[in-house]
Amino acid sequence: MARTMRAGVVHAFGKLLTIDEVPIPTPGPGEVLIKVVATGVCHTDLHAADGDWAGRPPLPFIPGHEGAGVIAARGPGVNGLKEGDAVGVAWLHDACGQCEYCMTGWDSLCRAQRNSGYSVNGSFAEYVIGAAPYVGRLPQKCNFAEMGPILCAGVTSYKGIKETEAKPGEWIAISGIGGLGQLAVQYAKAMGLHVAALDVTEEKLALARASGAEVTVNAKAPDTAAQVVKETGGGAHGVLVTAVSPAAFAQALKLVRRKGTISLAAWLASRPVSFRRPSSML
Repeated sequence: MARTMRAGVVHAFGKLLTIDEVPIPTPGPGEVLIKVVATGVCHTDLHAADGDWAGRPPLPFIPGHEGAGVIAARGPGVNGLKEGDAVGVAWLHDACGQCEYCMTGWDSLCRAQRNSGYSVNGSFAEYVIGAAPYVGRLPQKCNFAEMGPILCAGVTSYKGIKETEAKPGEWIAISGIGGLGQLAVQYAKAMGLHVAALDVTEEKLALARASGAEVTVNAKAPDTAAQVVKETGGGAHGVLVTAVSPAAFAQALKLVRRKGTISLAAWLASRPVSFRRPSSML
């Protein structure tokens, strides 16, 4: 194995990445070295490279948290994984494993978590380190380019649907048919849910229909909420918002039926959001 690799490196926030020759990392205890076959690009990677958030990544760093490939080497103490296994690196690189959040399956809330492509180097490289207990196990004969985004957008959409607690045969409204939303439509249909999809462009609504949505509504229409409530027989049992829009957040409360649950899966940073309870819910 060569001793160096090519990687996309951020040397200064707000500047273009440079393709550098850097040393191939060595996996430590409980770690694996992954040869990256394909990696997705998440909008979070752009925020990281621009230094948009508090707690900026330490410079220089390698972004990327949708990397899919095969294990090239194992560090000491790694069991259950072997060289050649297909795996992926997600946003959650590792966590403490001992706090109340980790112990209840919410390690994504662990205060000691580290994140791929942010607090540790990520997958915009020919090789990346993964924490063995946290790598995604992929099918051996998979399309790595297709699997990369599933490690982030796919996981986020699936978890968002689960958090609505909508059951098979019930309605879910999915607001925003972009990278997350179009996957959410497919997942929701596979989970036995009826889907109402909302977006502001006909192209995205057509994609939603092609993916199985029974109801599609332009989110900017004056009677959007009324249409969804009518078509779903009283409002959606669950609402998943993937649109990065304060208006979409506020609109969600008008789409959901009594006792329904809204799951917000978009990041609005410092933009204010206003929720007003519709008179029909009083």
